[in-house]
Amino acid sequence: MKKILIVLIVLGFVVTGCAQRKIATPETKQPSAATQETQKKEGAEAKAPEKITEQKLSQVESKELVTGRYAEEEGAFKDVHFDYDKYDIKDVDKPTLKSIAELLLKNKFIKLLIEGHCDERGTNEYNLALGDRRAKAVRDYLHSLGVQSAKMDIISYGEEKPLCTEKTEVCWQKNRRAHFVVLKETGK
Repeated sequence: MKKILIVLIVLGFVVTGCAQRKIATPETKQPSAATQETQKKEGAEAKAPEKITEQKLSQVESKELVTGRYAEEEGAFKDVHFDYDKYDIKDVDKPTLKSIAELLLKNKFIKLLIEGHCDERGTNEYNLALGDRRAKAVRDYLHSLGVQSAKMDIISYGEEKPLCTEKTEVCWQKNRRAHFVVLKETGK
């Protein structure tokens, strides 16, 4: 009986270890208990994250970065950081988001890409979903400040683009972020 159990466990590790990485997050993935509790407190429904397809990823990566008169304003787009397994906007980051909203409202010809990032802990699928929720939280906050949704795109990179690769809490905190990329507006 023990041998069968060991064989099944090893087989389970082999099967899951050989799975290919997915870009799209599964719609059946359930948020953690802490995330569900946060959503209950906020009165929000647990929604499945938008799927990130190869086509959407290539469209976003092929957009041209703004240069020239907006280049100096890019420094104003500081990263927003999140606590472990959280996607709510911290009070300390609200002034940064307010200044970003002011710049977007003042400059009608720019568009913003909001990237959601996570630390390396958790599965790839979970981190993609959490990065998506972080990017959406930032987008929704900017929208509440008057920025049109059409001026903002979101994408989740999960744990795929870390700023820091050490296995420390300080490093992981740097990776739990929403990053901003200024893009040309497609109608310009």
